[in-house]
Amino acid sequence: MSQKVLLSAKEIHIILHRLACQLLETHLDFTDTVLIGIQPRGVYLARRLTEILEKDYKVKNIKLGSLDITFYRDDFRRGDKIHEANKTKIDFLVENKKVVFIDDVLYTGRSIRAALTAIQSFGRPEEIELLTLIDRRFSRHLPIQPNYRGRQVDAINDEKVKVMWKENDGEDTVYLIRE
Repeated sequence: MSQKVLLSAKEIHIILHRLACQLLETHLDFTDTVLIGIQPRGVYLARRLTEILEKDYKVKNIKLGSLDITFYRDDFRRGDKIHEANKTKIDFLVENKKVVFIDDVLYTGRSIRAALTAIQSFGRPEEIELLTLIDRRFSRHLPIQPNYRGRQVDAINDEKVKVMWKENDGEDTVYLIRE
């Protein structure tokens, strides 16, 4: 097994600020926009972006939630892997809001399909956008594309992209892992 650093902590920092600026350009004051991190790993990215928007760009009252898609996945009862549920925390209305789903890696698109189904339990958003740190563009099973992407990675199927977050893993790094 070998691993290569795709993004260093400094590069991640720069990308997060660029993504925050892109969100700001599109959503201005965020009065009609909510950010929702896809559990488990998208939540770290969503929190970081919210922090940057609030501290560096003085955006107030950003509504941030987290969405667990475990029971909405199309592979929930397939195979030997036991799925572990996370928490959903959406304590605001999504009805007629612009929802931005945030996830660390866009791979097959199946997680986002599950998120689209899951969010319907909370209302009917006006619009849904997708922000992802890593877009594995040649691995898609569904016609899903991000509105905002940090980095596009052309990884082949036996390669894995692993995003490490300081809050959970002790470092900010993105690795490309070959089995």
